[in-house]
Formats: sequence, structure tokens, C-alpha cells
Amino acid sequence: DYLDNGNNKMAIQQADKLLKKHKDLHCAKVLKAIGLQRTGKQDEAYALAQEVAALEPTDDNSLQALTILYREMHRPELVTKLYEAAVKKVPNSEEYHSHLFMAYARVGEYKKMQQAGMALYKIVPKNPYYFWSVMSLIMQSISAQDENLSKTMFLPLAERMVEKMVKEDKIEAEAEVELYYMILERLEKYKEALDVVRGKLGEKLTSELQSRENKCMAMYKKLCRWPECNALSRRLLLKNSDDWQFYITYFDSVFQLIDEAWTPPPEEEHSLEGEVHYSIEQAVKFIEERITEESKSSRPLRGPYLAKLELIRRLRYRGCNDEYKLGDPEELMFQYFKKFGDKPCCFTDLKVFVDLLPSNQYAQFISQLLEVIPLSATAENEIALPADIKALQQHLCVVQLSRLLGIYHAMDKKQKLTVVRELMLRYHHGLEFGKSCLKTELQFSDYYCLLAVHLLLDLWLEGEEAAVWQCLTLLEEGLSHSPSNAQFKLLLIRIYCRLGAFEPVAELYSSLDAKHIQHDTIGYLLTRYAGSLGHYAAASQSCNFALRFFHSNQKDTSEYIIQAYKYGAFEKIPEFIAFRNRLNSSLHFAQVRTERMLLDLLLEANISTSLEESIKSMSLSPDEDDIPWEDLRDNRDLTVLFSWDPKDRDISEEHRKLSLEEETIWLRIRSLTLRLISGLPTLSHTIQPKNSEKTAENGVSSKIDTIRSLLQQLEAAVDSGKKFLEQKIQYPVLGPPPTRMAGFFSNGSCQCQTSLFCLVSDIYELDTNGLEDSAEIQERIGNSLKSLVERLTDLFNKCKGDLIEVRDGILKTHPNLLENLVFFVETISIALWVSSYCDSVLRPFKSNLQKKKKKKKESSVAMPPVFTHFLDYVTELQTLTSNVIDHIKGLEIILTALKLEELSLKDTLLLQEEKKFTKTVQVKVQSSYHHSVQEIGELLKKRLDTVKKLKI
Repeated sequence: DYLDNGNNKMAIQQADKLLKKHKDLHCAKVLKAIGLQRTGKQDEAYALAQEVAALEPTDDNSLQALTILYREMHRPELVTKLYEAAVKKVPNSEEYHSHLFMAYARVGEYKKMQQAGMALYKIVPKNPYYFWSVMSLIMQSISAQDENLSKTMFLPLAERMVEKMVKEDKIEAEAEVELYYMILERLEKYKEALDVVRGKLGEKLTSELQSRENKCMAMYKKLCRWPECNALSRRLLLKNSDDWQFYITYFDSVFQLIDEAWTPPPEEEHSLEGEVHYSIEQAVKFIEERITEESKSSRPLRGPYLAKLELIRRLRYRGCNDEYKLGDPEELMFQYFKKFGDKPCCFTDLKVFVDLLPSNQYAQFISQLLEVIPLSATAENEIALPADIKALQQHLCVVQLSRLLGIYHAMDKKQKLTVVRELMLRYHHGLEFGKSCLKTELQFSDYYCLLAVHLLLDLWLEGEEAAVWQCLTLLEEGLSHSPSNAQFKLLLIRIYCRLGAFEPVAELYSSLDAKHIQHDTIGYLLTRYAGSLGHYAAASQSCNFALRFFHSNQKDTSEYIIQAYKYGAFEKIPEFIAFRNRLNSSLHFAQVRTERMLLDLLLEANISTSLEESIKSMSLSPDEDDIPWEDLRDNRDLTVLFSWDPKDRDISEEHRKLSLEEETIWLRIRSLTLRLISGLPTLSHTIQPKNSEKTAENGVSSKIDTIRSLLQQLEAAVDSGKKFLEQKIQYPVLGPPPTRMAGFFSNGSCQCQTSLFCLVSDIYELDTNGLEDSAEIQERIGNSLKSLVERLTDLFNKCKGDLIEVRDGILKTHPNLLENLVFFVETISIALWVSSYCDSVLRPFKSNLQKKKKKKKESSVAMPPVFTHFLDYVTELQTLTSNVIDHIKGLEIILTALKLEELSLKDTLLLQEEKKFTKTVQVKVQSSYHHSVQEIGELLKKRLDTVKKLKI
């Protein structure tokens, strides 16, 4: 009970009391271990658990408790050992055998699962156990690296095992038929699979609607049996003329049959599934009949009308539309709008077919639609407004279509602003209809507000600075009326991030309440900007948030797999495993992991000793690359933000490809930087100079080779990054956000960081050669240190300027200055870690020289130039860091003094109630900048303390 209630300390005390009386009470020991594990004493917990496990317990309580403990330790492989021992001692226990099977399932030991399943079946001949074993064979075939092996060994064996049950008439459940079908499908025995589904066994397929028909259809397609495809889809459409997937199959098969010039056999049935349509005339007639049927049905169906448009599209594509008098697409779409215009789905239905309209008829089509909407104008307000929700939905549909057809894009600035004003009036008017809406419901007129924002975004991209503030104002107002509108939140996140204000974003993102897989699909909106805008604490939190999901997914997926075995949902098992693999090779997962470790090093590691500790605690090694480069999956949802843009302005396949390429190059640069940093502490073991055997023994020479090879890889990645940026790609404003790569190159951080890692190689050389004959190396180091200070000063110059300035009463922000500052802090940190390695090499040399001085008692022992170079460099580094800190203090003072309320917003477009939201928005941006600057300043002060300690 104490453990369940989270009172772990009391649980440990109670267990100790029990153990005093009964020394050998296994279960009490394990429960105590669980308490210890949960209070962070992992080692003690593990030792206690191993004590009990070594005794190979067979009582249920101890076994269950140990299973719980091992799961919490993320050591599922230990559970298998437990039950292997238990099964040996109690060979006839059904329960222990099934626990053993599930333990193997957790760790994916498919061969052992197959054996455990059969062992179970021998003890208790129940069908599920037999089929567990069969499924484990399928899993062996899926996971086999050699496709040939899976087709010639695992799958045929699974097939024979099921056939044996079929012959003996022992097939009982639907899951067993599903499994048989799955095996045949994987073996590409489509004909046999079809026979199973159509035969007596197929009668068991009842849990899903039309399960049998769908499986037949899939096999007909694989076998290219188009007559059967056609007849079956026709039959299903007669049953339900609103099922879109069957219209698609119906059309596909009709045109396949026409191309093959198929004709029905003279005497017999057309096909196994009945009558076949094999000409365009029949298809046209069939669709017309569906529409006639629909007019008699009790509820309106969209399928038949859309099918007619689909048929027109296909006939046009084949260049034979005219002879089949199917009607004019514009007229059909108009009729469709009259029938379904008040449904929110009307826009998405018509969106697919707008390319059937000639572009010179767009405006006419829109005005035709507007004419049928019942809008009434009041005298003082010339805009005609809808009187009810139905009319509002119809009007909204037309506005969305206008945007999609590019009518708004063709307007000039003045017209666009007029439309924005009109849309906002309609939005405010529409709020009347939603007064009784709950907080969790969306307002009926929300899309008006979104569309107005999209128009303002167009203006912003055309250089209208005030438009972006208006966007934020309208969105914040929209959110106040419709607090759970995800689109408002997502757009706010994107725009605040573009302005460099991360503070409001973290709160908005958490209010989205992203669930499960969404951490992977939309998490990029947050993590892309988290670290780069100087909100280190929030960045750390948002990375943890994402990583927690990825790590728990590992554990959760095994539980799903086990449930699937228990309930016989076999076809789901490969899906779960594919899902797990897809998440493990997620691009976002790799990015967050890398950025998180760089961030931790930045925040924690101050001087070399703690750098070494931090790297150790992260178990980072320069030799290891744990990113699956070959299998990286881009799981981002790039269309999460609604867009009504025409095709040529919307996000394209090309954009997706380019964005993935950019993200991968940037990830490579970041991951190599991280590995190079993690290699620094491995070098700081002092070596006996010029003693080559000793060097190799220390294993340090191989470490420098690793660093040199990583440096080459980094230079190659940087080159490909530069090549990529030469393309000057512009993603759509709502498309994927660009990476930080462009800034990294243009502000000089890249050159600084690469030359720092080159310096490491030179210092290492000095360390192995000694001071005597190394004048050339010393000079090289001196030059490197000098140019480094110049480059860092250059980088600092790129950080100068005001973050917010007021021009003609309009706020203008410079978020790139913030990003540059963040890069500066990172680069100076790397400079300090490299300097500290330098320091560790030069110190022993200096003390040796001083000893020599004392021995010879002469003051003329010349100091090698490298010491002077290094001391000058450290002094300059200190001055530079102090200057940056002063600059940041200046920024803080300006940001605090900035009185935003005095800004007169020139555009009188804003209504009084909207102005208060403008104030909110500006304060949010100002406060976010203020916090960014504070956090950057704090971190730099720590760095300054480190510089001061670097005195050899």
C-alpha cells in the first residue's frame, strides 16, 4: 500500500520490520528493493534483488515483485532469467510458461518465443498458445536480415503449422484465420489467400465491417483481377453509395478493363463477383443512377456528386470528356455548394476539384456562389451579414475558396487591408452565434480571423512591418474567445518564434496538450527555437519533454505487443514494431538528443574537470555515433498549420525534401561538434614527451586520431552546408522553419569553432614534441590564438545593435541579434574548454622550466613564445567577455526603459477592443527579450569567472 501511494520511505521501514522477524521473506526483500529504486538508490536495490533472484524463487509474489522492479530499472532481460529458472523448477506451470513467453516478447527474442509457445501448447493444448508460436515464426521472418531465409524457411514453416490445424479442423477464432491470411500474403500466395477469405474459414472474419470484402478486394488488386475488382466495388456501392474508397476502385478497374479491351465471356457469369462494367457509358450511367437514388434517400449523401466530378476529372485526363454529356464542372460544383455549402466539409470536398475550373472563370464562380447565400445588410453597416449559422458556414466556405483560387493574392495592399477589416467585422458578428459555446468548443467564425491573419502575413512578407503586430493582436483576441483553438495557438507559436520571443511560446505549446506521437510530429515547432533564443531553462525543459516521450515509447511498445498476443490481434504486432522503429530513427529524436546534450554541457560544464564529469555522466564518447543516418525518418507534420493558399504558394514535395536535407546537414554539424567537445577531456592526460611507446600505451595517440578524423568530417559537413545554402531556398511562411545553419555560417561562429578544434591538434603536437625544437608549432599556435580573438571580436560585432527599435511609431525587432548572441556564448564556451586543455599542457612545461631555472641559478633561461601568446590570448578573452557582458547590461537597461504604451499605432484599422491585445503582445515580446538577455548574461558571467582561472 505504501508503495502504491508513493510513500517509499515508509515502505522501506515496514519491509525492514518484517525482515527483522523473518530473515528469508523473499517478497519483503524485493518490495524493499522497489522502495530503494524509487528513492534513487539503484545500486542497493539491484544488490537486494540479485540476492533474491540467485535463490531462484518460485512463489508468485516474489516473481511478480521482481518483474515490477526490473521493469522500473529498464532491465527486461533479467525477467527472462527469472522465469527460465522458475519453469525449470515447476515444469508444468501454465502460468510461469506464459510469463516466460511474455518476458521473451518484451525483449524481442522471437526464436525463444516460438519454443516457449510450443512448450506451453504441449502442457495445455489450447489454440492461442499454438498460434503464439506461429506468430513468433512470422516475427523471425520479419526481423531476418536475409529476405531469402524468411521466404524459404520461416514463412513456409508457419504456413505448414497452420495448415495442420486447418486439416484437423481445429481453427476456432477469427485471429487464427487472420494469421493464416497474413502468412499467405507475405508469401505472395495471393490466390491461396483469396481462397481462404472466400471459403468456409472466411466466414469467421466478422469483427470489422466489410473485413472479408476488403481482404478480397486487396487480393484481386494484387492478382490484377480487374473484372472481380469492378464487380465487387459495384456491389458494395449499391449497398452504400457514400463509400468513397469503392468509387476509386470502381473507376480504376473500369479504365483498366477499357485499356485491356476486356469483354465478358459469352455463356457464363461475367466474374466470380457478378456483373462487370467495362465501358465508359456503363460507368456514366451507373453514377447517374447513384445520384437519382440519392435524391430519394432520407439523408443527403455527398459520395455520388463527388464521384461525378471525379469521373469528369479522369475523362479529361484521358482527353475524352466531351462526348459523355456529364455536365459542366462549374455548374456541378455550384449545385454541390447549394446542397452542402453549410457543412464545414464542403470546402475540403471542392478543394480537390478546383483545378477543373478555367482560371478566367474564378471570379465569376465566386460571385455565383455569393448570390445564393442569404445575407442581409443593415442600413448603417454596408456589409451584408448572415442571419444564422447556416448562412455563416456558407459564406465562410466561399471566403476559403476565394483564398484558394488566388483571388486575395492578386489584390494590392489597400484592397487587402479592406478585406482584413471586413473579415474581422464578420468575425466579431459571428461571435454572437457562439455565445452559448463551451470553453472547449470553437467559435463558428474562427476561420474569418485566421484568414484575416493569413492576409496580414502576406503583407508582412511584402515588407509591411506593422502587419505582424496586427497578426499577433488578432490571434490573441481570437484565442481569448476560443481558448482551445489549436490553429490560433500554432500560428502564434510560429510568429512569436519568427520575432525571436520564446517566452510566450512555451506556455502556448503546453496548453496545446500535445499527446503521445505529437511530441514527434509537431515538437519541432518548439525545439527548433528553444535553445536558439536564449531561454536556456525553458529549452532544457522542452527537450526533456520530448525525450521523455521517446524513452517511454520504448517501454510502452513492448506492453502493446504483449496485449496483442494476449488478445490475438496478431496483425497489429508488426505494426507496433514498425512504429517503434520509426520513432527510434526519428530525425526529431536525434536532433533533440544532440541539442539537449550540447545545452547541458553549456549550462553545467564550467571548467575542464566538470566538463569531464558532465561527459562521463552523459556516457558520451567521441568514437560512438548513435544516430541512424541511413534510416533517419522525417516524422514532422509540416501541414499542421491550415493553409488556404493556391498550389504554387503552398508547401510542395520539393520543400519537404530540401527541408529534410537541410535538417540532416545541420544535425551532422551539431553532432560532430558534440563529439569533438566530448573528445577534449580524453586528451588531457599528460604524456611523457617524445616517448612514443608510452604514448601508444596510454591510448592517447589514437584519441587524437579520432579528433582529427572528426574534424575532417566536420569540415566536409560544413562544405555541404555551404553548398546547400547557395540555393537560397525560401520555404512558404507556414512551411518548415529553416534551421540555424545560415546564421551559424554568416555570423562567423562556424569558422571560430572549426579553428578551435584545429588548435587542439596543434597543442597536442606541441605536447608530444616538447618545447625545444617546436618553434614552428609555437608560432602556428600563436597565430591561431591571435586570429581567434579577431574572429570572436568579429562575432561580437554582429551581436551589437538594439533588439527592439521604434521606427515611425512602428516596432521593429531584430531577433537575429539574439541568435548571434546565443552562438557567441556557445563559441566562447568551446574556446574556454579548448583553452583549458591548452592550459593543462602548458602548465607542466612551465613548472619544468622554473625548476631548471632554480638549478642553473641564472635568470637568462628564455621563456618560449607560446607562453606569452597564451597569456595575451587569455587577457584578450577576458576583456572581450567583459565587453559583451557590458553590452548585455546595456540591452537590459534599454529593454526595461522602453515604454511601449507611448507607441501610437499608425494604422487606424484596429478597433478599441483590439488595441488592448496589441499592448499584451508587445509586452510579451519585450519581456521575452528581457529574459533571454538576462539568461545569456548570467551564463557569460560564469564564463568570465572561468577565464580568470586560466593563468598558467
